[in-house]
Amino acid sequence: MKVAVLGELNVDMILTGTDIMPEMNREKLLDGMDIVLGSSSAITACALAALGAEVEFVSLVGDDDFGRFCLQELNRMGVSTRHVSVDASLQTGVTLSFSAAGDRSLLTFPGTIPLLEPRHIPASLLAETDHVHFGSYFLQSGMRDEWPALFGRVRSTGKTTSFDTGWDVSNEWRREGIDRLLPVTDLFIPSEEELLHLYGADSLEAAWEEMPAGVGEGAVAVKRGASGAVLYRAGYPPVAVPAYPVTVRDTTGAGDCFNAGLIYGYRTGRRGEELLQFACACGALSVQGVGGTGCLPTVAAAERLMGSEAGQEL
Repeated sequence: MKVAVLGELNVDMILTGTDIMPEMNREKLLDGMDIVLGSSSAITACALAALGAEVEFVSLVGDDDFGRFCLQELNRMGVSTRHVSVDASLQTGVTLSFSAAGDRSLLTFPGTIPLLEPRHIPASLLAETDHVHFGSYFLQSGMRDEWPALFGRVRSTGKTTSFDTGWDVSNEWRREGIDRLLPVTDLFIPSEEELLHLYGADSLEAAWEEMPAGVGEGAVAVKRGASGAVLYRAGYPPVAVPAYPVTVRDTTGAGDCFNAGLIYGYRTGRRGEELLQFACACGALSVQGVGGTGCLPTVAAAERLMGSEAGQEL
């Protein structure tokens, strides 16, 4: 399978410890610091490559050390960067991730993150791929109005599509763009908190009622962290699965590896409960390493976790 991932690139600086919340005029010591490849789109791309997909990444970076690091890491993990543009007038984005056991908070300098535009995306690439995915709908402001038409063209040729919203840092949660995009989307992959904010709902059941009718052609896979995931399709009862009980080292990128598992599983014929279990296994494998690409899932490892008696870590 060939997948085109269209998205943002940045580095993640992951700061770990037991007391990680910054306070003005105070200095704290941390337990660890790692600089790793960041961005929802990039982590999903690397996880897809680890699962066995051929992955082409489309993005742009600055001509700086962080940009070169992003390209080097993508290539090292088997993702093609021939469609990543380098612009010497720009700075590559950076996210500071303050990570404690089971949770994290993020501070991001956008840099090139919101600057992807249609001119960066070759039509020839879309024609030769089986699936198109992007992450960080709200961060990728240069593409927000363009996604429905692009996904429509992709779907008209028999290819499949998916996207992840990410968090809306503006806290506006404008659902109109999402609603226009859903009828041409095969897999919509928000977190539970993101979905509830989008539709002004206090439960998943209330959110289902608010979603547009066109979503019935695809599926909504809702990531619920330690509570597992739920799959929704109009006209069918929701399918829920629990998370696998593994030791968490860092949650960075867990949702992105879930995305990759969902896409890969869907494209290889998994559906319903089995599809969700495979995606959750990919997310569970991710949290056992530091950074979004510290412990990438493989099909064999995910299937072993799915088949283990109580989801014991490997």
